[in-house]
Parts: sequence; structure tokens; C-alpha cells
Amino acid sequence: MKRTKRLLRIVMPIVAIICTVAFTPWEALLIWAAPLPDTVQEQVDKAIDHSHDGIIVYVDKKGREPEFYSAGWKNRENRIPADPQALFKIASISKLYIAAATAKLVNNKSLSLDKTVAYYLPELVGRIENANQITLRMMLQHRSGIPDFIDDPKLSWSNLPINSGGFLNLVLDKPADFKPDSRYRYSNTNYLLISNILDKILGYSHRQYIKREILDPLGLMHTYGLLNEVVLRDVVSGYYAEYDGDLKTQNFVTPGGSMVATAQDVGIFLRALNDGSLLNDDEQAIYSSIYVYEHTGLLPGYSSIARYHKDIDTVVILFVNTSGGNSWTKLEIVYNRIVRILGRQSSRQ
Repeated sequence: MKRTKRLLRIVMPIVAIICTVAFTPWEALLIWAAPLPDTVQEQVDKAIDHSHDGIIVYVDKKGREPEFYSAGWKNRENRIPADPQALFKIASISKLYIAAATAKLVNNKSLSLDKTVAYYLPELVGRIENANQITLRMMLQHRSGIPDFIDDPKLSWSNLPINSGGFLNLVLDKPADFKPDSRYRYSNTNYLLISNILDKILGYSHRQYIKREILDPLGLMHTYGLLNEVVLRDVVSGYYAEYDGDLKTQNFVTPGGSMVATAQDVGIFLRALNDGSLLNDDEQAIYSSIYVYEHTGLLPGYSSIARYHKDIDTVVILFVNTSGGNSWTKLEIVYNRIVRILGRQSSRQ
């Protein structure tokens, strides 16, 4: 047995290396294997060499002033440099705000985690399979089995629906992916429906509630629910690997993917969500039972990561205005290298 364990300790790293070489693009592998720079800015500068058009990084170390890093272009056609204070489409990071709002409403008894789609949205009975079994909790946790509208081949990224109903129509009357609560599968449709429930219970837009209960108390003056709420020149341009144009004007309006914000605003929100200063104790307990404390975001032309690293008590937000090809693989590697640099700096202090 001991001999077998020793053999496994030798073989498994070799298998991991073989798998990495076999399945990871060489360019990404070279980024991963390169010597680690001494500073975050050096790593950010190098990211531009890896076909990223522009990059913004926000670092919030507990007890220190926030740090901003950028490289590349905010707009490559006009050669406008990346601006760490620019607005960015944060895509699915938006789901964190909806989950936090839901926790507040559950805590004040406006919502119940165990009531169903059929209870809150009876008009969808017969249109969403298992509507009488799928609970609010299951949707929050992506355990509903409701298909993801993103996967529908009829979704045209060159002609997106102008309202959330257009996205919902893509999944109505379709069979469930699996039985409710039998497994996990990420579905953007879950958060679209949750937002519809919030709107119905509140009697007004959940975006207005998020602004009043989350954004305003945190002083987040550069976070918006929709692209049409902002001045377009303040938004970072977005680029897709297989498309030559600027995707900035593409308006993705569905809840859970529509928010626009600065890296600093996202960082302040994420710190508050993790340290308990956003939610009271009861709300925090509810939130912990329903959703995660970090998120990534991806839209055509926009890639983002928002995470809190407890071991170094640091929030790191990364925005890259490039998507497509193997850009996400390279982005994750760059992000992890930045965290390693910060960890090494913390160990020296």
C-alpha cells in the first residue's frame, strides 16, 4: 500500500502535466510557465502581449488604500488608453446583487425560499416544466433544471431581444434539463425569473430596490442596472476574437447580466458582501445558504473576475475587454498570477 501511494505521488503530477500539454493551448501554457514578475503592474503590462486589448485591475487590501492597474486600450480604434475608472459591462457578476437583494426580501418575509415558480408566477404553469416543484431556493442555487436561454440556437447576438421577455420566450415550452434539485447546472434563466418575482413582489423594478438597499448605502455612484442608463463614451469598448468591430453598443438587457460598473464599485460591493457590512446577521445567514461570494462575467467583448481572497484579506477585480478564442483561459492564468504576486508581497510584510 505504501509503495502504491508513493507511485501515485510520482505518477499523478506527470499525468497532470501531460493533460495540461495535451489540452491547453501552447500560448496559455507559456503564460502559466513564465517567471512571475515582482509587481502587479508588470503582470498587467504583460497581459497585453497575450492578445488582450485592455485590462483593468482593482486591488483592495484590508487596511490599505485601494490600488489601480491598467494597460492596453479603452478604445483601440482611437488609441484611447485603458482607464481604471471607466465603466464596464460586468455581465453575470450582476447575479451577486440580485442574490443579496433576495436575501434581504426573504429576511423581511416578503419572499419565501421554499415557494415555487407556480406560486409566484402562475402564468408560467405549463410553460416552464416542473413549475410547481421548482422553488426560489433551487433557482438561486442553479438547481432548477430550467434550460439556459444562452444555449438556444435562436438567440441572435447580432439582434438581441429588446427586453427580458424576449429572452424568456427562448425557453418556454421546452423540456427541463433535469428533475428539480437533482443536480447543479448554471442557467441564466434562473436569475431572469428571480428578477421577475422580485419585480412582482415589490411592485416596482428590482433594479430600483438594489439601488436603494445596496448601492446607495455603500456609496456606489458608478454602478448601473442597464447600459442605457450611462453615457456610452464612459464605457470601455469591447472586442471579440472573431469580430473586428466594437461591441460596446450591444445592449444585453436581461437581469443577472445587464449591470455596468467601475472596478472600484464592484470591489467595494464584494468587500461589503464578504465582510458582513452589507447584510445584517440574519440576511448574511440566508445569503450564505443560497449563493456564492464571488463571480465571473462573460459577454461578447467583456470578461471579468470578482473574488475575495481570505488568506490575504484582499479583493481582486479584473476586467478585460476581450473575449472569444482562448482569451478566457489566458485571463484566468493572468488573474491567478496576480493573486500569487499579491500573496508573495503579503508574506514579505
